[in-house]
Amino acid sequence: MLFTSGLRRSEGASLLTIEVPALGSATHRYGCGRLGRQVTKSRKPRTFYASAEALGAVTAYIGTTRRAAVRRAQAAGRYEATPGLRVVTRRSGWRETTLHWTDSDGTAMRRDLDMVGVEERARLFVRGEDGLEPLWLWLAEDGTPFQPHSWEAVYRAASQRCQTVLTGRVAQPPWFTPHMARHSFALHMLVVLQHALDRRFGLSPEERRAMRELYGDVWGLVRDLLGHASEETTRTIYAAPVADLQVRSLLLEEAAGDDSTEVLAQLARLSGRVLDAQVPA
Repeated sequence: MLFTSGLRRSEGASLLTIEVPALGSATHRYGCGRLGRQVTKSRKPRTFYASAEALGAVTAYIGTTRRAAVRRAQAAGRYEATPGLRVVTRRSGWRETTLHWTDSDGTAMRRDLDMVGVEERARLFVRGEDGLEPLWLWLAEDGTPFQPHSWEAVYRAASQRCQTVLTGRVAQPPWFTPHMARHSFALHMLVVLQHALDRRFGLSPEERRAMRELYGDVWGLVRDLLGHASEETTRTIYAAPVADLQVRSLLLEEAAGDDSTEVLAQLARLSGRVLDAQVPA
């Protein structure tokens, strides 16, 4: 999910079930969702895209592992004891982003989802047939909201398992963090968007350079997908390996032709932020 969307750890970790793009809304290979301003680093709402494959996996999680965790928590009466509990009774507005809820003291309130912060989101519930259910997407085994900072420990444990199993069998066992998914997304989208533009407009390398000077390039598109306030941030921090490769004609375009696989592999070798999952064992 993080890799195909470019979401920050805190953004992906604080998603609500009602914010996950529906599989039916996927256009070709991607579904479209929206982040509220209070969960983004820039405090500006933005659109995000996730692959149909990732959305399918999330949908399966909601219907299996997550559902089982919710049932265990309901049986233990865990949700009723949530401090600051807010039970959402309905949604309104043309995008259904205005939440109407009742506080634990019975006070009725409403607020646009844009203005609901991360901590508040963990206290949002709906009442289903079997009792209260959290709107927070990712749950711990006991059914309570899995906090964003806990993701690091999960990734670290998984990476350590890879070290244990693969040391001596591969040259470099993979080590992965949530933010590496974001770095990988940035590099992947720079390659994919450039090749998509090339195919659409049929540009030669010389024509592309002229168009870039006149209209800008894919850096601006990736900046928006990442939610950066400045394109300079995208260039110098998240896409530093690509900036280094610009002297070789952006993303090795002439050598790569229509295939971005080799470009991504070369970027992975040059970057300490991403790993190439296609490297043979």
